[in-house]
Amino acid sequence: MIELIPAIDIINGKCVRLTQGDYNRQKVYNDNPLEVAKEFECHGIKRLHIVDLDGAASNHIVNYKVLEQIATRTSLTIDFGGGIKSDKDLEIAFNSGAKMVTIGSIAVKEPELFLNWFNKYGKEKIILGADIKNRKIAISGWKEESEKEIIDFLDIYIKEGIDKVICTDITQDGMLQGPSLSLYEEIIKNFPDLYLIASGGVSSIKDIELLEKANIPAVIFGKAIYERNITLKDLERFL
Repeated sequence: MIELIPAIDIINGKCVRLTQGDYNRQKVYNDNPLEVAKEFECHGIKRLHIVDLDGAASNHIVNYKVLEQIATRTSLTIDFGGGIKSDKDLEIAFNSGAKMVTIGSIAVKEPELFLNWFNKYGKEKIILGADIKNRKIAISGWKEESEKEIIDFLDIYIKEGIDKVICTDITQDGMLQGPSLSLYEEIIKNFPDLYLIASGGVSSIKDIELLEKANIPAVIFGKAIYERNITLKDLERFL
């Protein structure tokens, strides 16, 4: 059964969604992310993906108080990303209640530091973030595009022991036009033991069914549920 991971993206302490990673195309869905998290929990969701969008666009974690609030007032298993650029940021994330952290930009810009963190905290706590645009890895809150191609990038880190990856296709994110199924199938074909978490573009329950049929282990979704294209009741059969 595919693992369901709803996302809460945070700007100025509020639950928002961007379109294709564009900070100028944001919509606020709830002023209180804790309310959103509690609603997920009440319907049987066990896992939550929190993204500090303010942090992703800067050089440090910003919205760790929201993480702390959700972690202490729900039983959700939280993975947290956005703004983790230093040992201090990593400590703040874990001390604020994250069970796992997702790291993308540092894995591109400072691979030695990323591997130091991976070796220190272990594969149960470190998720590789692979945000892509036109098959190339994007960094710094999706504002920069690197020259690293997705399959080559994953190959390097999988050989180092990474076994969990969140892959987001920026061109699909927030568009409600369906996920990049062929890309995820290609990744799984190349790395069959990878715990791949597909992210971006989920528009309906059918999209989740297609990902499950393709043997994708997990999926992150956000806008589809905030726009009521998917209801929490729809998700029950996957739980």
